[in-house]
Amino acid sequence: MTEIKEIGSLCSLDDKGYIINESDSEKINHKFQQAIQRIKESCLYVLPREIHSIYIRGSLPRGTEIEGVSDVDVIIVTYSDPENIDLDWVEETEQLIDQEFPFINGVELGFCPLSEVKETKYCSMIPFILKTYGICIYGDNLISKLPDYKPDSSLANEHLIHLSSLIDKARNDLTGNDDIEDIKDCCSWIMRIIVRAGLALVIVQEHSYSRDLFPAFKLFSRHYPEKEQEMGTALWYAINPLSNSEEILKYLDSFGNWMESETENWLKVYNPTKEIHLPL
Repeated sequence: MTEIKEIGSLCSLDDKGYIINESDSEKINHKFQQAIQRIKESCLYVLPREIHSIYIRGSLPRGTEIEGVSDVDVIIVTYSDPENIDLDWVEETEQLIDQEFPFINGVELGFCPLSEVKETKYCSMIPFILKTYGICIYGDNLISKLPDYKPDSSLANEHLIHLSSLIDKARNDLTGNDDIEDIKDCCSWIMRIIVRAGLALVIVQEHSYSRDLFPAFKLFSRHYPEKEQEMGTALWYAINPLSNSEEILKYLDSFGNWMESETENWLKVYNPTKEIHLPL
C-alpha cells in the first residue's frame, strides 16, 4: 500500500501568465533511457509510415520520477486518424515492455492525429500536454509550433466537459466486472480524472495548474473544505485502487454525483452552450 506523499508542484508561469514547459531530455534518469528506446523502436516497427512524431510526457522528462511508481507516458502523433489504424498490438506491447523493465510502473501509449495537433485556435488536451509537459523523442518536433496556454477557463473546460460521460463509462466498466486487475485499473483511472477535475473547478480563481495529484487536491480543498475528506478518498483510491467494484460504484454514486452536479454549475457560467473546446 502506497502512502500519500506531499509531492508534486504547480506549473511555473512566465511574466505573461503562460505555463512554462519545464521538461527536458537532460532530466530523464539514464536508467529509463533504454525503456524509452525500446518503446520508440517497437512503435516504429509496427507503424513505420504512420508515425509523424513521438513524445514523452509526465514525471520522466521533468526528472521527478520514482522508481517502481512512475509509468512511462507516451504520445504518438500519427498522419492518419488513430481510429483508422490497427492498434490491436498496443496492449500487448505495453505489457511486454513493462515486464522487461521492472523499475517502471507500466507503459501508456496514447495516439493523436496530426490534424488535432495542428489546431491552434482552441484549447485541446493533447496539444496542451505536448506544449506544457512533453519532449519530442522522434520525428518533427511540433512543440514550438503550438500556442501558449494559460491556466484559465479554456483549460478547465478540457477537464470538465467530458466528466459526466467518463464517470458513466467507469460505471459501465465496473458493473458486473469480476476481473480484479481491470477493476483496479478502472478505479485508478477514474479517480485521477476526478482529482484533476477538482482542480479544474478552481482554476479560474487560482490561476494555477498541475497534473500532479496532491497539488490538485490541495487547491480544490482550499475552496471546498467541506469536501476535502471525500476528495482525499479519491486521491487515496487513485494511488491505492480498490479491487471491489461495488465499493467504487458506491463512491461514484455519492461524491461522483456531487462532482457532476458541481461541474454542471461551472459549465452554466463558463460554457453554457457546452462547446467541446473553448477558444484560447
